[in-house]
Amino acid sequence: MPTASRQSAALIPKRLLLYCRPGFEADLAAEVTERASDLGWDGEAEMDAMAGYVNFRLSDGQPINPLHQALRLDALVFARQCLVGLPPLSLSRDDRLTPIIEQVLASGWSCESVWHETPDTNDGKALSGLIKALARPLESLLRKRGALRRKAGGRRLHLLWSAGDRVQLGMSFPGNRSDLPGGIRRLKFPQQAPSRSTLKLEEAWHAFVPRDEWPERLGEGMQAADLGAAPGGWTWQLVQRGMHVFAIDNGPMDKGLMATGLVEHLRADGFVWEPPYRLDWLVCDIVDKPARVTAMMERWLVRRWCREAIFNLKLPMKRRWETVSGCLADLSSSLEEAGVRAAIACRHLYHDREEVTVHVRLLG
Repeated sequence: MPTASRQSAALIPKRLLLYCRPGFEADLAAEVTERASDLGWDGEAEMDAMAGYVNFRLSDGQPINPLHQALRLDALVFARQCLVGLPPLSLSRDDRLTPIIEQVLASGWSCESVWHETPDTNDGKALSGLIKALARPLESLLRKRGALRRKAGGRRLHLLWSAGDRVQLGMSFPGNRSDLPGGIRRLKFPQQAPSRSTLKLEEAWHAFVPRDEWPERLGEGMQAADLGAAPGGWTWQLVQRGMHVFAIDNGPMDKGLMATGLVEHLRADGFVWEPPYRLDWLVCDIVDKPARVTAMMERWLVRRWCREAIFNLKLPMKRRWETVSGCLADLSSSLEEAGVRAAIACRHLYHDREEVTVHVRLLG
């Protein structure tokens, strides 16, 4: 492969580099292609199955920066990170650093920090030793060449290592990126929680509710409902915030949760149960068809039975983006027709698997 200095034209960033959960490359590709088209750009996604990342290039070969600025990471469902990307580099094991330095200098990029990342795969994790050995020497060389400096607009250089001899460089910018390595929020499982599903709701709060608003929006004494609650993983999170919870499920609830006095367990069908009064929160992790869950959420939100809701949509094996976008469109349309103003967000969170998490907050 020609070095970066001989390919200066190719170093104008012409691709988005997006991270995702391995196995969801086709879904992310479909999403970013549709989102770009909606914004007026036609392009094509490049991907390998189970790679954990996707490249997207515009059909006319134009620079990618305008699309990156218009395409907000927090509006994407399947993307963990979205970078302005350069062409991948094939490296010699005898000298991995020189091609990287040459490409950075040829691009004209400067940054305040350097992050080495890998796809969220076993092969990626096996590269940690090599990355650790290269990190300091690379930073030293970048500083000497003026590419790594204190004041560079908060820009961050990302090196995505897919193999020991293959790396792709990307740049991120404050305000439109994940500030988590690999775009992954890793949470420690609380041993007292009844199930590991508890981490889904905790991560959702981090994703959708600004941390400084937690005391106001996730405060003690609030009223909540958990549909499909048993054995209580999501209810546990609500109780930890001091909320009173209607736990709706025909299955048994964790005894420790019931002993708190904050949970009323009702053996009922979550699809038909109605709250006795307006609640602050509705959460739901029922395993059912996404369209059916969405219809239930529409009923709750159109009737204003809660102020905020977090729920999961279990996805099919194929055409997952089509399923998600359809459900979100139906939900948005139903609320608009009912005159209900709401903010809707959806993400494929790290602790999700074959599902996505939706957050809705009623406005006004």
